[in-house]
Amino acid sequence: MLLSTPLSPSAVSRRAVSNYISDASFPCVGAKSALNKDRVRFVPAGILGSEDAARALVHGLHAFSEEFASPGTAPVSFIAMFDPVALDELTFERLLWRQLADMHAYDVSLGSSWDDSVSSDPTRNEFSFSIGGRAFFVVGLHPGASRLARRAPVPCLVFNFHGQFEALKATGKYQSMQESIRKRDVALQGSVNPVLSRFGDASEARQYSGREVEADWGCPFHRQEAHHG
Repeated sequence: MLLSTPLSPSAVSRRAVSNYISDASFPCVGAKSALNKDRVRFVPAGILGSEDAARALVHGLHAFSEEFASPGTAPVSFIAMFDPVALDELTFERLLWRQLADMHAYDVSLGSSWDDSVSSDPTRNEFSFSIGGRAFFVVGLHPGASRLARRAPVPCLVFNFHGQFEALKATGKYQSMQESIRKRDVALQGSVNPVLSRFGDASEARQYSGREVEADWGCPFHRQEAHHG
């Protein structure tokens, strides 16, 4: 009798997240393309909102940026997978922004600057998160999400290069991709996520957690200035 080697928790999470993206009903065609072309990097990150995770993810994103210095328009994603815990939407949102704040603080301590092609002010339409001088659009996923498209089997933060969205817009591919995603989202849940806006029409910070944030919602993130000397 042959005994198979038990999968590690991170391998189990990776398989579960891959299956979630591969499912026929999953709306994001970009994520499907990235997975099919081996352009997704899965990283086990431990506890969501922890400083240990922040350090690991900053180093991981620096390496990811080097690997895909010029990614072109073929989608590519960095998926941070966290320990499986049950979170409601508000708690997940709070931990997401704590995680990003800790990542930013550590990145600044390493001497990184904000990507000057985007704003560091989350109230501005031009805002995008930045690590290692590279802008990222962040997508939060977790089992407690009200939107089915965001209901991943474990908490995840997906980092996509902001520059790829700009490149897709320049080639005219972005609108058709977005329309496809919206149609698939309607097929999945009967409606489009109310927080989704067309790229550049509102601050993307409102979209990161996936929760339908209030009209007067205030983003808790604030940029830190680099300390010299």
